[in-house]
Amino acid sequence: MSEKQEDMGSESPRVDEEIRLPVDEHIEEEVSASGKKVRAKGVYLLPNLITTGALFSGFYAIVAGMGGNFEAAAIAIFAAMILDGLDGRVARLTDTQSAFGVQYDSLSDMVSFGLAPALVVFSWGLGPLGKLGWAAAFLYAACAALRLARFNTQVDTVDKGVFIGLASPTAAAIVASMVWAGHDAEVGTGLAIIAALVTVAAGMLMVSNFHYSSFKKLDFKGRVPFVMLLVIILVFSLVTIDPPRVLLVIAVIYTFSGPAMWAWKGVRERRKGQLQSEPSQSAVAGKDDEKS
Repeated sequence: MSEKQEDMGSESPRVDEEIRLPVDEHIEEEVSASGKKVRAKGVYLLPNLITTGALFSGFYAIVAGMGGNFEAAAIAIFAAMILDGLDGRVARLTDTQSAFGVQYDSLSDMVSFGLAPALVVFSWGLGPLGKLGWAAAFLYAACAALRLARFNTQVDTVDKGVFIGLASPTAAAIVASMVWAGHDAEVGTGLAIIAALVTVAAGMLMVSNFHYSSFKKLDFKGRVPFVMLLVIILVFSLVTIDPPRVLLVIAVIYTFSGPAMWAWKGVRERRKGQLQSEPSQSAVAGKDDEKS
């Protein structure tokens, strides 16, 4: 055997050596199981199946919007909202939370509450504005991406009871309910301008610093006053009367709650500062009287 053949033989892998693939075909991560951290392969089926349903609803909304079926597109976005609210709670109740599920849910939210509302509202009412229309739709989608990225980086440091900035599902509810309410209307320049302003406002509120209640601290297992049950029944009754317009009103009220609480907090702090300054001014006046 020549030297060249010997060199080639030394470089070839041995038969008994394990050949490793460049990419592992399994997902392995540290998950929580009964309060303990363990390493496990694979993914949890139930919460990720619900997230997949939300992702499908967002994708269907895009397809329906491109086909001109705006009512179905808006309903699909609301279906994605319901599924998005379920996957996290199901994961917590069944102790199936994982880092993979968090990232998958975030990507699903980007499709269902970022791209889907932007494309649906553009197909419905922003087309007459030309470049301004698609610029407004893109601004909304970009703000949704920024909102989700900021949320992922602050999820471990921010109070669980509040959202910083308008949550992307609520922003999507505003846009979707607006499209749903006017799906059979003739969209002219005036209505297109209103739709663009609403879309841009919803996008900018997502990246704002206004605080919104997340309702994550509500105890669904505890007891509540009987009146609370009557209020919930009343809300459901109102929604059944005219779903798109009632849902739009609810979304708008929640949207304005952030700026309203910010303004109320500023007024309270100003009043508190005035009350603190008044005793100090009276003390200075008393010292001046003593000197005189």
